[in-house]
Amino acid sequence: MDYIVNLTRRSFSIGATAALLSGCAGGGSVPSTSARGNPALRPAASPQFDAWLTGFRARAAAQGISEQVLNRALRGAAYLPGVIERDQNQFHKRRTLEDYVAIATSQERLAGGRAALRRAGKAMAGIEDRFGVPPEVMAAIWGVETRYGTLRGDFPTISSLATLGFASRRARFFEGQLLAALRILQRGDTTQDKMVGSWAGAMGHTQFIPTTFEGFAVDFDGDGRRDVWAEDPTDALASTANYLAKSGWVRGPRWGYEVRLPTGMRAPSSSKSATWRSFADWTASGIRGVRGERLPKSGSAGLIRPSGDVGPALLITKNFNAIRRYNNADNYVIAVGHLSDRLAGRPGFSASFGPDEYGLTLQDRLRLQNRLAAKGYEIGTVDGVIGKKTLAAIEAYQRKAGLAVTGLPSRALLAAL
Repeated sequence: MDYIVNLTRRSFSIGATAALLSGCAGGGSVPSTSARGNPALRPAASPQFDAWLTGFRARAAAQGISEQVLNRALRGAAYLPGVIERDQNQFHKRRTLEDYVAIATSQERLAGGRAALRRAGKAMAGIEDRFGVPPEVMAAIWGVETRYGTLRGDFPTISSLATLGFASRRARFFEGQLLAALRILQRGDTTQDKMVGSWAGAMGHTQFIPTTFEGFAVDFDGDGRRDVWAEDPTDALASTANYLAKSGWVRGPRWGYEVRLPTGMRAPSSSKSATWRSFADWTASGIRGVRGERLPKSGSAGLIRPSGDVGPALLITKNFNAIRRYNNADNYVIAVGHLSDRLAGRPGFSASFGPDEYGLTLQDRLRLQNRLAAKGYEIGTVDGVIGKKTLAAIEAYQRKAGLAVTGLPSRALLAAL
């Protein structure tokens, strides 16, 4: 799983990318985090942590946190060694854009998104009226961040941030987040028992860290609290739309458009290297919508081809950059954008990404997973992404079938299945 530094919303991109890759067990899933249910994440006695907490309490009081809030919040704060383990042992595996798109637009996630749009559609319509962000974009971020609220995390935020403030490599940053979390409690937006989230302090349906919550969370339902933790996702979705609006989202254009390039035209792979021109200029240069559709007549766009000479070529808009403020990674933005397109009823990418390192296309990988599942092997979600569960299933099948046990996919294995 990729963890990508993002200094605009959270100095760590943990909740988002973890949630995007979670639930896709075939793609290397991350189990739902639970500090309460996982023995490895139980509190541990630490005199050094207790001493740090005493010092922090004084610093927090000097920053205006009331004695009542400090007593209530810090009395239950505990050192969680599992949080430090996760901070020190983040697994870095580079996923391709095709993987991100396949995971984000799996049949399971598309079905969940359509259900979420039906469930929260009325609230989303009101949010769009106020902030200009379409429901499918809100739903896509919701789906990528927490699978529509089903993977919000249940780590106690105060304990997690205190643990990281005490022992993390980024202790100063996390102490700042802990102070922000205490200010949230002091304001009354939620209570300590409800303030839960990821192991690194990202909270709610769309995974805001405390300082981002302070800057962008809104009370859309008018109950006096900016409650991103509630089962009702209205405040969380409105807060996300507010964040995008303040990050430059404009009404009208989509995040991007798949296009067909004239022969010989090249494009950079990164949005940071994109050349921006008016849509009229791009049309005059011979670029067309990939299915012949007309491009917008006004506004500007940047041209990129994220996977090099294969995969889709894209004209990206200012709204691409607004989503990138949410998570500073092109793969994340394209996954969110493409999921929003699919939830709006638009087709998938036209361009093929070609064979992977094993010589298999996405359709080959889907067939492989389906055939393993049909034989009773646990591969998680059928999404065409080869992850830990799929690799374990391959190894088990090879062993049972008397084949050479490589644990790796191949065309020969697909034929054997």
